[in-house]
Amino acid sequence: MINIKRGLMDNMKAISWDNIEQDNLINGIKRRIITGEKVMLGRIYFPKGAKVPSHTHESEQVTHVITGCLKFLINGQEIFVRAGQTLVIPSHEEHSAEAIEETDEIDTFSPIRTDWLDGSDAYIRE
Repeated sequence: MINIKRGLMDNMKAISWDNIEQDNLINGIKRRIITGEKVMLGRIYFPKGAKVPSHTHESEQVTHVITGCLKFLINGQEIFVRAGQTLVIPSHEEHSAEAIEETDEIDTFSPIRTDWLDGSDAYIRE
């Protein structure tokens, strides 16, 4: 069921983020993806100042910042998420993000973001 190239598991085993193919996105953003049948994790690195344009998706999103700080804009409200903090973004909620500092974070999505898997996530690709 999981293909290790994309971080999808064929069978149950521990996976190192370092062994997962990296996507190079806009503004120097780097992303690795691990997915099961119903949930997806994305480990994302943002250089300071990198921005994710405003977008929306069906998936509920849970963002956990490991290091750094992200500023989200949701419904005109700025929300700062710092190291050790987590933000829940409801399904279909339009949002954008900006790295206030160099940031390492993990996004969790359910349902799975098929646009990330098939490359149709043009809003974040170069």
